Amino acid sequence: MSDSVMTPQTDSDAGQNSYALAGPEDYFSLLKPRVMSLVIFTALVGMLVAPGRIDFFLGAVSLLAIAVGAGASGALNMWWDADIDAVMSRTIKRPIPAGRVPRAEAAAFGGFLSVLSVALLGLASNYLAAGLLAFTIFFYVVIYSMWLKRTTPQNIVIGGAAGALPPVVGWAAATGTAPIEAWVLFAITFMWTPPHFWALALYKRGDYEKAGIPMMPNVKGEKSTRRQIFAYALILGPVGVAPYFMNMAGLFYLAVSALMGIGFIALSWAVLTAKPEDHGPAKKLFGFSLLYLFALFAALLIETIVRKGAGLYV
Repeated sequence: MSDSVMTPQTDSDAGQNSYALAGPEDYFSLLKPRVMSLVIFTALVGMLVAPGRIDFFLGAVSLLAIAVGAGASGALNMWWDADIDAVMSRTIKRPIPAGRVPRAEAAAFGGFLSVLSVALLGLASNYLAAGLLAFTIFFYVVIYSMWLKRTTPQNIVIGGAAGALPPVVGWAAATGTAPIEAWVLFAITFMWTPPHFWALALYKRGDYEKAGIPMMPNVKGEKSTRRQIFAYALILGPVGVAPYFMNMAGLFYLAVSALMGIGFIALSWAVLTAKPEDHGPAKKLFGFSLLYLFALFAALLIETIVRKGAGLYV
């Protein structure tokens, strides 16, 4: 695509202007770069934690393919959700509702990148990894975005599987297998997703209500949501330390995951016991949850680099 394209908006496209100037940054924004960065990081950890050593060039190409697949999912999600993005304060400035990229163009962009990413991963690594990536894209776009998101308060629980799959894809790319250890990494992200997003939903409840999205606070109420956040935190704590007990990590990881787990539970308790109108604890939990996931995967990555560098396992 050229650096800037004049694109007429149709009645089906959100936006205020008849024409919009779309630049490279708008197409990059369609990829949801912040979400993509998390996918790249967790996939990288899965790839490196897997036993053995992967060729640097093929590993880099595989990681690029996974990143492109994540971006494709984001573009297709924005295409489908353009109507609700246009009424939510945190999404109204996205390229489609802001009138800079037409919905049809976003759909074509996402579709092209989806096919490209799966084909590239299949060529660079193996068909298992490519199949898992294709399933991840399908699950996020069709199962979550098109179905679950607008129909059930369990949307983020079930849909969280898509966001939890990247380390499994990375592991499969490195080894051609997806053993129980890879699914432990999946479980950490999967159990982390509901309390992470429900904390956001507690203080963004009005946005979801305007958009007609049945998030847990809007359907079951804040009291029930707070209880469920705490329940998930209690489960996440033990799941977070599981890699140590499966000989995937050492004492450094155990210390980091245990301390972060205690912090997660403590902040979830603060959310549970806060006054109904007080969303301060929910905001703190949301911010901490991002740090939690990064800290666990970073600790695992550091230990893996040290252990493989020392030749403790190959």
